[in-house]
Amino acid sequence: MKLTVIGGGGVRSMFLAKSIAQKAAELHITELVFMDNDGEKLRIYGGLAAHVSRMLNPELKFRLTTDAVDAVKDADYIITTIRVGGDHMRVREERIALANGVLGQETTGAAGLSFAMRSVPALAEYCELIRQYAKPTVKVFNFTNPAGVVSQTLRDMGYDFTYGICDAPSGMLHQFADLYGVSADRIVGECYGLNHLSFFRSIKIDGKEIMPELISRDDAYRETDMRFFGKDLLEHMGCVLNEYLYYFYYREQAVSNILHAPQTRGEVIEDINRQMTAELSKMDIENDFESCLKCFEKWYGRREDAYMANETGIHRNKAWTFDVFAPDAGGYAGVALRFIDIVESGKAGSMILCAPNQGAIPGLRDNDIVEITCDIAPDSCTPHKVTDGDERALELIRRVKAYERLASKAIREKSRTAAIDCLTLHPLVNSYSLAVKLVDSYIALNTGYSDGWK
Repeated sequence: MKLTVIGGGGVRSMFLAKSIAQKAAELHITELVFMDNDGEKLRIYGGLAAHVSRMLNPELKFRLTTDAVDAVKDADYIITTIRVGGDHMRVREERIALANGVLGQETTGAAGLSFAMRSVPALAEYCELIRQYAKPTVKVFNFTNPAGVVSQTLRDMGYDFTYGICDAPSGMLHQFADLYGVSADRIVGECYGLNHLSFFRSIKIDGKEIMPELISRDDAYRETDMRFFGKDLLEHMGCVLNEYLYYFYYREQAVSNILHAPQTRGEVIEDINRQMTAELSKMDIENDFESCLKCFEKWYGRREDAYMANETGIHRNKAWTFDVFAPDAGGYAGVALRFIDIVESGKAGSMILCAPNQGAIPGLRDNDIVEITCDIAPDSCTPHKVTDGDERALELIRRVKAYERLASKAIREKSRTAAIDCLTLHPLVNSYSLAVKLVDSYIALNTGYSDGWK
């Protein structure tokens, strides 16, 4: 079986390589290809990934390439994780929003529309190559942000072999497993909503419901990403929230914190990635892996410590290291590998992913892409029906889904009107006059990446 990663020169390539190499024999993956159109970043980060793969599974055929056709040819599964325009475009589009008093954040905030303007055309080109050269049964797992808008738009364009993947819900479940001192396979979560806008309606260990108890535990607000919320909010809502809901439930606090911080999240990442890449570019990637790993851990650890810190004023409290040989916690590639495991084994299983609603969440269309717990089988993906959804959550989900639908329409049709409509409806913009300013700024910013808007 051949698995391809498009965007294999990204800074998190080692994480993908570790996850895949550890599972390759079990999943019958024999060939792993990392492709990137940036040859230097592929040499550095793809090279580190290749070293990790060899350390863990020397039998796995691992290749690096800048040739997209070579990468996707006869592929069984493909992971896409690209950043069109690089980190600096993120900085610029987030600052445009903040200059108008609006949250910029690249997935949840207004800047997500701008990022999708670049992401979707590039991914559509890859999807056409995939349709032409990959296996007829190919499945594509998209990690490229903003995953909700991107997944909706790709499906609306007819690429029904694509699934949106995010490790936020599964990552939180892993944190809860650690909190309770149990293995991750003993904890199950029922999740519903949209990407970066999802709600847990049940969390169980060995079939026993723990969510009310979890919400009451003070240490959960120190040891897990529940730290971004006040205990009073989760008690008020009666459920556990995706960490990105911070931006909705503490909207004015988030914008104020970012405006008063020395740097935005995008600026922090741009600065860290620039310095890390410059340092690694002078090192021997092929023959001095240990020194390269120490360099990576230093810089990536700073990035992890700063996760949502400027927005919330809260830092994660665990030192970050990368242990090549430690059992993989799932993480970045684990969601995709879970899907592959279920399909290839022929046994039914469940997982959280972005897939068509099919009547699961009331008030949404069947073809709306939602983030939800699904039953996966070799030939089907069936979301769990939500019969007990919280109306407060459902109202927010419906409103943001209306934004995503209109964003898809805007990107597919290059429609300025639809773009204005989508940001006008976005709960974190919620203003026609602001939407006009933002849309015109983003159309201008993306000249050369997404032209022909009317």
